[in-house]
Amino acid sequence: MTSGDAGPDSAGNESSLARTRRARRVDRVLAVRYPDAHCELDFTSPFELLVATVLSAQTTDVRVNLTTPILFARYPDAAALAAANPEEVEEILRPTGFFRAKTKSVMGLSRDLVERFHGEVPGRLKDLVTLPGVGRKTANVVLGNAFGVPGITTDTHVMRLSRRLGYTASEDPLVVEQELGALLPRKDWTMASHRLIFHGRRTCFARRPACGACPVAAMCPSAGIGELDPVRALAMVKA
Repeated sequence: MTSGDAGPDSAGNESSLARTRRARRVDRVLAVRYPDAHCELDFTSPFELLVATVLSAQTTDVRVNLTTPILFARYPDAAALAAANPEEVEEILRPTGFFRAKTKSVMGLSRDLVERFHGEVPGRLKDLVTLPGVGRKTANVVLGNAFGVPGITTDTHVMRLSRRLGYTASEDPLVVEQELGALLPRKDWTMASHRLIFHGRRTCFARRPACGACPVAAMCPSAGIGELDPVRALAMVKA
């Protein structure tokens, strides 16, 4: 673990009650900072969100959003994608990187949806994680944003900020999901994840966070690892 990922003593000198109260205060402040926090993958159905989330691995949501309209125009549902020519799907997915593996995953999950779930995306985590290329992170994205089932999304931003904020010292996604989930009301899990992701993309950057413009700096044990000057920090913040 690098010094940029975790605050001094992370959560070691803080009681669980104090940590819970702090985590909830941080979430309330981030809710004010990012009132429009939301899933930044474009989708119109659970199937589209599931595929888009699988495609988002190792690339940006922007890149995925440029690719999925082409994919879904040609293959609008699980049955169509399951019966597709893999080479044609690969060509569409090439800009997202790792396109052969992603083609195998999205076509495989489409076949499973057709064969096991009547072509529909299941609304239970235990079913979603049996699909090719779908882990807990992807499942929680789909459940939270397509079905309204609360879930913690342990993407790279949530993982990084959870350590920096001293919520966890772990780099294991399952442990982070459990420890972060224990700090926040279940009903807030999905939106809290969005707010952490927004904050990670716009202010608390991986290499050099804009600490001087951070609304939760006073509650963050890692405050000071980035740019402290308010003017320079504000210039770093992404709209």
